[in-house]
Amino acid sequence: MTLAPTQGQARTQAPLMVIDDVHKWLGKNHILRGVNMSVAPGEIVCVLGPSGSGKSTLLRCINGLEAVESGTVEVGGDRVGYKMHKGQLFEHTERESARMRRRIGMVFQHFNLFTHMTALENVSYGPRRVLGLSKAKAKEQGLDALGKVGLKDKAGSYPAQLSGGQQQRVAIARSLAMKPQVMLFDEPTSALDPELVGDVLQVMKRVAEEGMTMVVVTHEIGFAREVADRVIFMDEGRVIESGPAAQVLDNPSHERTANFLRHVR
Repeated sequence: MTLAPTQGQARTQAPLMVIDDVHKWLGKNHILRGVNMSVAPGEIVCVLGPSGSGKSTLLRCINGLEAVESGTVEVGGDRVGYKMHKGQLFEHTERESARMRRRIGMVFQHFNLFTHMTALENVSYGPRRVLGLSKAKAKEQGLDALGKVGLKDKAGSYPAQLSGGQQQRVAIARSLAMKPQVMLFDEPTSALDPELVGDVLQVMKRVAEEGMTMVVVTHEIGFAREVADRVIFMDEGRVIESGPAAQVLDNPSHERTANFLRHVR
């Protein structure tokens, strides 16, 4: 499979996303402990690690759903959650945070679809409500997004009429319809029956092929091997190892990474 840019290709562009020395506490728990990473435009990064290692919290900090205690998260050169004004740092208003989130698509473990809306209504709601598109334009954009996940024929179906895999594909379409700069996936197949996982992964591969910048928290090692430009391994709130997918998955340099991979293959 050929990705855009080519998988493993050296990237010379400025990073689209930069995470610098991020710390996050939840009560007395130090969840993120000085996380550093950057993601180039069009790069696909898979984040691996045991439960409780901070992977999902990291995505929520990138998306501005969680505030960081220290450090910075920048997307497209803009700081998530804060702004500088006359040399002083101010927290974003809810409106400013919502504006920032337009650029960052998020697909959760659970689909979070509106049960009283059809697939098309779920997908077109954001473009209408947040982007201010007309009903006709939002419908057009929604149908296009549903087509990309292979569900255009299910536009009039309600979530209860769809399988779990189809619901997750609608959730992916919902993010695509917002035309984000980067998409975050938080273990998108973990809530699915095993026979439904493949369809969702195939959709994610197609999204990757179209050049979308993606950060994917996953335990699907085969997917990471096939699609990721880079794999990051986290443990206890820290990035333990980062490198090209084949290198980290086949020849990890850290014993903690190797032990994890032995148990999930």
